[in-house]
Amino acid sequence: MKKITLAFILIVLAANINAQDKLFTKNGKITFDATAAKSPENIDGINKTVICVLDTKTGDLQLSALMKGFEFERALMMEHFNENYVESNKFPKAIFKGTIINNATINYQKNDTYSVKVKGSLTMHGETKSIETDGKLIVKDGRIMLSATFSVLLSDYAIAIPQLVADKIAKNVKLIVDCTLDVLKK
Repeated sequence: MKKITLAFILIVLAANINAQDKLFTKNGKITFDATAAKSPENIDGINKTVICVLDTKTGDLQLSALMKGFEFERALMMEHFNENYVESNKFPKAIFKGTIINNATINYQKNDTYSVKVKGSLTMHGETKSIETDGKLIVKDGRIMLSATFSVLLSDYAIAIPQLVADKIAKNVKLIVDCTLDVLKK
């Protein structure tokens, strides 16, 4: 009887340890700034419903954002963003699949701040491009906070800017990612 109880406890512990390897949020945040130098107003938006999954064993990282999830200060900007630029009905999501390259240097059990290098592919507007950036990973009391900033050239993703507004919208868009992750519950 003791062997059966011990075996059961070991199975439960193993399942629990495996579950702690995967961290998750559905409330991540991506902010973008497409304001050109000559623009009289800010061209920016925020999405607070970004899904992010991190496998702490492998460093595999995935983010997914619905394009219609971006909010703007003005409704007209949101309409132009979704209909004219990213064509949200045709291309509803932006997806990043990559890896924290220096994952082996991170102790996910110890409160600390780590510099990370992330490499992967970003799919947006039907185009997929390789992307690499530096970021920060903070371990604090069992929670993981990820942040990174990178630039995206709109033409790489076949997003055309009409000549009429070309001087108001940056050709290189700044993206800021912030995600607080918790253990993925099975």
